[in-house]
Order: sequence, then C-alpha cells, then structure tokens
Amino acid sequence: MTTDTIAKEVAVSFEVGGKVCKLGGIAKGSGMIHPNLATMLVFLTTDCAISAEMLQAALSGDIQNTFNMVSIDGDTSTNDMVALMANGMAGNREITEKNDDFKVFAQALNTVTVQLCRMIAGDGEGATKLLECTVSGADSMQVAKTVAKSVICSSLLKAAMFGADANWGRVLCAIGYSGADVDVTKVDVAFRSAKGSISVCKNGAGIPFSEENAKEILLEKEIEILISVGSGTYSASAWGCDLTYDYVKINGDYRT
Repeated sequence: MTTDTIAKEVAVSFEVGGKVCKLGGIAKGSGMIHPNLATMLVFLTTDCAISAEMLQAALSGDIQNTFNMVSIDGDTSTNDMVALMANGMAGNREITEKNDDFKVFAQALNTVTVQLCRMIAGDGEGATKLLECTVSGADSMQVAKTVAKSVICSSLLKAAMFGADANWGRVLCAIGYSGADVDVTKVDVAFRSAKGSISVCKNGAGIPFSEENAKEILLEKEIEILISVGSGTYSASAWGCDLTYDYVKINGDYRT
C-alpha cells in the first residue's frame, strides 16, 4: 500500500443451480483516481463456473456504473486495472449465456464492486469523508451519470464538504457546467448522513433550513448528496471524497 490507509477487501456468497459460490475482491487506490485511468488495482476472484466470455460481459457491464463512477481528485495515471478470474471449483453448471444464473452472478459481482468503490473513495488521499452523490429523476442514464460525476468531481463541492458547509450553490454550479440537459427549475438538493437529512434546494432555488442542523449532518464520515432533476425514471450514483489540507500536503511533499 502506498498512501492507502486501510486494506480494501470484500467477499460474498451466492447460489447458482443449487451450488454455493463465492466471489471476493481486493483493491488498491488512494490518489490519482478518476474514471477510465487511475492509480487503481482491483483483483476479483470467484469459484463459480462461468465462461471467459460471460466473465468479460459481466465485468464490462458492471464497471460502467461502479469503478468508472469513482473520482478522488480528477487526476489519472496509467496503472488502471480490474481483473476478474474464475476457477469453477464451486461445481455449478457453467454459465455460458445471459440467463437467470448470469443475473445472479452479475448481482453478486455488483455487490462486491460497489463496496470496493466506497472503500476506495472513502480512503482517498487525505480524505476525512466518503461522499456519495445519487441523482434521480433523469430522462436518461447518460444524464444521471453525467450529473453525478460532475458533482462528485467538483473541487468546490469537495472543499465545502470538508468544511461541513451546506453550500447547495456548489451542487447547482457543477450540474450547470456538466453539459447535461437538465431543467434547473426542477432540481432539488438534499444532504443526508447518519445524523439525518436536510433539504437545501427546491426547484432550483434555495429554501430556508437550519445551518446548525446542516452542519451536524455534514460533520459525519459518510455524506450522501441527493439530487432530483425531474420526473424521469433513471438514476445513478458516483463516489468521491472531500478535499482536505492533507491532500495538498501529501502531494506537495510527494518527492521530498
């Protein structure tokens, strides 16, 4: 581990054709994490019997909504890798097509990858908080994903979350420059954590709320940024972390 502070590992069990199978993963990733190319290594293994073609189909479909929706700092590297390996030792009938067994496998895979995404994001360089941005009500999956990624990548929003500042304007700013086709007059924003939830924006405008309650909610280690952009049926989530003094110190002293 380089600047990772915790081991990142997840495992689940699931049943395929009456046979209990296992799937687990480990990950390395702390800084220079951004969709498509990152200083990130993820190794996933399973004892499920599944063909190489179906393994590739499951992984390729999954990463679009998991690892490609994580951003620590917006910077990329050349060490990006996610590998999924199967040895078939569970003894189930081999999965060779996209049938019900494939769906069970894909769900197990997603359970593991989402948890690894959360661990990677929460352990970003210098991070003190895990941020999860969930966008709902979008007219398309592309709009939902574009908005979620734009918000989670915003340095201004990340800094506001570090300061426990319920600055909903930072959220709308990121939505605005995302390029997504969104009607700002339909945008609602709320923040949620273990301390509760608070609405801060309705129909694209600020609403009265308790700054004290908002501060208490945003001082937690895990923060949800909840955005509704209309009455569509699509939703997406992205994961990131706050931007802290320690992130600057780590990278300011990187070679010295």
